[in-house]
Amino acid sequence: MSVAVVGAAESDLGVTGKTIMELQTQAITGALADAGLTLADVDGLATAGVSRFSATQVADYLGIRPAWTDSTFAGGSAFEMYVARAAQAIEAGQCTTVLISYGSNQRSARSRSLSGVLEPHTPETEFESPYGPLYPISYYAMAAQRYLHVHGAKREDLAEVAVAAREWALLNPKAYRHDAGALTVDDVLASPMVSSPLTVADCCLVTDGGGAIVLTSLERARDLRRPPVVVLGYGEATTNTGMASAPDLLEPGSVASGRRAFAMAGLGPQDVDVAQLYDSFTITVLLTLEGLGFCGPGEAGDFVRRRALPYNTNGGGLSYCHPGMYGLLLLIEAVRQLRGECGRRQVDGAQVALAHGTGGILSTHATVLLGVDR
Repeated sequence: MSVAVVGAAESDLGVTGKTIMELQTQAITGALADAGLTLADVDGLATAGVSRFSATQVADYLGIRPAWTDSTFAGGSAFEMYVARAAQAIEAGQCTTVLISYGSNQRSARSRSLSGVLEPHTPETEFESPYGPLYPISYYAMAAQRYLHVHGAKREDLAEVAVAAREWALLNPKAYRHDAGALTVDDVLASPMVSSPLTVADCCLVTDGGGAIVLTSLERARDLRRPPVVVLGYGEATTNTGMASAPDLLEPGSVASGRRAFAMAGLGPQDVDVAQLYDSFTITVLLTLEGLGFCGPGEAGDFVRRRALPYNTNGGGLSYCHPGMYGLLLLIEAVRQLRGECGRRQVDGAQVALAHGTGGILSTHATVLLGVDR
């Protein structure tokens, strides 16, 4: 493939007191500086989470008039989808330089609630909302309960995911839980239950934050400031909108999205050196590891316990940052690992990285494979 990521940056994270646009601007400025480019170079823009017209509003705020935009709203997986669409647009000649950005001030604005957003006109609401589920926690809890039942797994298998995330966060000064100390399985099991079997420690953080990456042609990338990170392959899948319509809670869309991404790249799970996986909840990681083929059904708990693959090396949504939609931060960490910029958490010799986004309630999935420029 002939498209590469040439710039990546985060905004302030945690509790920032900044607006969504301020966080977006921070990230965008940082990513362009990282690439050695300016806003004048940008003719493609993909973003979400600002408004109904996210790309239009961000473009206007930045003072640019892009030739190509995308503001597909698919939850946390949207940003992995944007990489695919950006690569296609650049290869088709629609634009030359694409900026993918996101920002959220949900923690400072106190805009997140346990009950989530109720949309009474949707079919799934008619059948599911009478039971009073917490959105989206109760839906993931259903998947977790099913996983424990079918595979004879234990809550300790879920807890290991949170413990592993904290281990990486302790190596990342930008992580929200960097100074919180080590987490144990017993700590996770003893934390307050939110929606059985998921405790507070099984759930992602609620923080402010944002990020941006810049993509351009590989030919042009080789003349820029940073080593190019090449887009090797991508795939996506859309499954259910509500839990009532999911035929199997234990077969997520990552099965199909991963298969498509690996086929495009000509690679397999065994070729991945480091992975960044959406961890909205601990069960999300177990299902994703199995769906992507890193291990078999029911084996993810042991896979995590053995630390068989370096993943979520920044601390993940469980201990690093989770600003509502986390998918862009997965890409940023994947890029940094491949460029060898991660300090104490660097994975030695990382040549191929995988970023997998999950959106909605296990309803949209997108997998991106990135590699060093050979």
